[in-house]
Amino acid sequence: MKNIELVYREILFQAMEKKNRSLTQLELSKKLSMSLSTVNHAVKPLRKMNAVRIKLRSMEITDPKKILYYWASIRNMEKDITYKTYADMPVRNIENNMPDNIVFAAYSAYKLRFKDVPADYSEVYVYGEGLEKRFPASSKTPNLFVMKKDPFIESYGKTTTLAQTFVDLWNVKEWYAKDFLKAMEEKINGILE
Repeated sequence: MKNIELVYREILFQAMEKKNRSLTQLELSKKLSMSLSTVNHAVKPLRKMNAVRIKLRSMEITDPKKILYYWASIRNMEKDITYKTYADMPVRNIENNMPDNIVFAAYSAYKLRFKDVPADYSEVYVYGEGLEKRFPASSKTPNLFVMKKDPFIESYGKTTTLAQTFVDLWNVKEWYAKDFLKAMEEKINGILE
């Protein structure tokens, strides 16, 4: 993921999951170990679309949904995939055979977070590394996608954040992702009200 996406994830995590809509760019810079100019660069388009309001000493998140949709539209998940293969087992078994150092994304993240699925799914997306031995390469159509972990993703837990789950679902190609997105939008609307 690009550095600006790490900024968007943290902003949305604070707004949606921590109910904190007041941050500083310096705070984000320190937390994400990146330059203040990178954070400023990430915030510029958000300010332009009135999703954040810059005050004298802070930044107010005024429209998290705008930030969410903006991030979803610029995300290139395909670039983050480091390994994909076909695992000849049901999705539940693939998920259960994952090592502790991975973070579940997309469908699995939704299922684990909400204990529910709006549609059946047959692909597993995770952020991690070193799964080649556990899930050997196959020439069949992939159903397991491993994406590169960033240094901060594990600090949010075993699943991606609400916002990142939405953004990743927005970017997957399977037709039933639409059902997951619709269900997520309803849950996000409930959280942001």
